[in-house]
Amino acid sequence: MLRSLFSGISGLRAHQTMLDVTGNNIANVNTTGFKASQTQFQDTLSQALSSGGAAQAGLGGTNPAQVGLGVRVAGITTNFQQGAAQLTNRSTDMMINGDGFFTVRNGAQQYYTRAGSFNFDSIGQLVTSDGSLVQGWAAVGGVINANGPLSDIKLPISTLMSAQATANATFGGNIPSDAPDPTVLNRTMDVYDAVGNKRSLALTFGFSAGAWTVGATDGASTVAPTAMTFSGGGALTSPSTLTVGAVTVDLSTITGFAGLTSVEGLVQDGQQAGTLESFGLNQDGTIVGQFSNGLKQAIGQIALATFTNPTGLEKAGSSLYRTSANSGDPRIGTAGTGSRGKLAGGALEMSNVDLSAEFTNLIIAQRGFQANSRVITTSDEVLQELVNLKR
Repeated sequence: MLRSLFSGISGLRAHQTMLDVTGNNIANVNTTGFKASQTQFQDTLSQALSSGGAAQAGLGGTNPAQVGLGVRVAGITTNFQQGAAQLTNRSTDMMINGDGFFTVRNGAQQYYTRAGSFNFDSIGQLVTSDGSLVQGWAAVGGVINANGPLSDIKLPISTLMSAQATANATFGGNIPSDAPDPTVLNRTMDVYDAVGNKRSLALTFGFSAGAWTVGATDGASTVAPTAMTFSGGGALTSPSTLTVGAVTVDLSTITGFAGLTSVEGLVQDGQQAGTLESFGLNQDGTIVGQFSNGLKQAIGQIALATFTNPTGLEKAGSSLYRTSANSGDPRIGTAGTGSRGKLAGGALEMSNVDLSAEFTNLIIAQRGFQANSRVITTSDEVLQELVNLKR
């Protein structure tokens, strides 16, 4: 039989595979996070009709004569070029700007995906559309340990921010050195006990006989007025702190310049208990909750994975990938570090399929298929002529 028949058959198979890959790319033109694939061909073994010969005295060298035996698919490579952004304004939609993959868990199997269309299930777990659990690190008291083991990201509506007793408070600003005699300035700040009960911490600044004093009370404890002294440059020299009950009040930033009254309570480190009301996403993947007590606190952080050879990942369906022997091990870390991209909330990464290129590939595959079909037809006609030699 003619070798061209088998070469033509191999061409049909290869171009059929190219058509399949191109058709799959076009079918996923609107699939979130989809990465297009490309087909590469290579020739198969060639049959040697004669070997090459070296030059000899009075005779030149000869080249080998070989007949190719067709074509085959060398590989199907995934193109991980960044897709365009699509704004959704959904708080659970997330997009990776740059390299990296979200890490998800389905049973005992770990997968990776670029599709950041997530939702919360009935118990507050962050999941993909097929129920895979998004992985990251949970915060403990607002602190995240990104070096710890991965866990499921959970954000139940019942999430609470615990109450915290005030241990330190700071008052700052200026009290006028040229105040009229007498002058009294009352300044208050809310502080909290260990269960979140609020009380008022009041400082009284009094000016008499050319000198300032400061006293304090929180309703249960009282500090008697204490003389305040300032350096020639207006900096407070004493007292730098007051202790009112269990609260240490920092006064060290108070100044005593003339003509300006701006002293006030600045900050304190206590808080009431609060329930979760909403949340947002930072570029490093940190999920920050907004609580009913008016404070914000980190709840968790989404993990990203990178690979030495991402094109070596295997597609596992549902826009997921799994590791292979040639992808390398995942390098887990936070967004924006170690060549990992940053995260954007309220947006999704669109498919990176280029329709103009795919339709061009469709034409190329179709013409290649037709040309190989013509090879088979022509070979058949040659065989027909050969058979017709005997009538």
